Amino acid sequence: MAWAGGAVDCHCHLSAADFSHDLDNVVSAAVAVGVRALVAVAEHAAEFDKVIELSRRYPALVFPCLGVHPVQASHPELQRSATLKDLEDALPVIERYRDDLVAIGEVGLDFTPRIAKTDEQKEEQRQVFIRQIQLAARLNLPLNVHSRSAGRPTINLLKEQGAEHVLLHAFDGKPSVAMEGVKAGFFFSIPPSIIRSDQKQRLVRQLPLESLCLETDCPALGPEKQVRNEPKNITFCAEYIAEVKGVSLEEVLRVTTQNAQRLFPRLLPQVPQ
Repeated sequence: MAWAGGAVDCHCHLSAADFSHDLDNVVSAAVAVGVRALVAVAEHAAEFDKVIELSRRYPALVFPCLGVHPVQASHPELQRSATLKDLEDALPVIERYRDDLVAIGEVGLDFTPRIAKTDEQKEEQRQVFIRQIQLAARLNLPLNVHSRSAGRPTINLLKEQGAEHVLLHAFDGKPSVAMEGVKAGFFFSIPPSIIRSDQKQRLVRQLPLESLCLETDCPALGPEKQVRNEPKNITFCAEYIAEVKGVSLEEVLRVTTQNAQRLFPRLLPQVPQ
């Protein structure tokens, strides 16, 4: 049996600078509302060590993922499309920490026009993603996946590569496209921004609860636009899903936690069933 009243945040950015001054308080606030596991993703090699350090600072609570995000930047104004060189720099670190990881992530495709400006950049993103899909298969780890303005290409590529254990986080595509992922056995995690997003609401109405997980994507995608999001806000997604699906909050927490445990087997020793 899954524990009652608990939640798994399947995708959060605890290594973000937004949390550098008060992370202990942020984590304590999450635990206070019943968060029992925080799946912390990385975006680029420069933050890998910090993500691992956080998992050791909060053992059996913070679980690390390492991967090369399709958007790379040392500063928001310097964002650019990922390259194979970014991946080459990251791979030795991922290999070093392979036994600590619960997933490879955050990886995927981002075809936002200001990021992927050419077909060549899109193709290089695909190659970076393919190599990380293959890495996850070799390490027997699931994938924590980003897909912005690239829902169908992302799902198609995952299927072409034979990926089986996949979380598509904050999916921004149509429900009909997401259902292709559901048919492939993929999971979709829902952020607190659902309370202000018609697209996320449509997604939850159509996707089965058995395919849903909870996430915050903090510090982004909070219940209030341009206000720092925190793991404690996972309550917003759970409550909204319960309302839309016409089931109890306890049922949403039970099913989404079981989904997270199936998706991330390395949570199992620490998160009671």
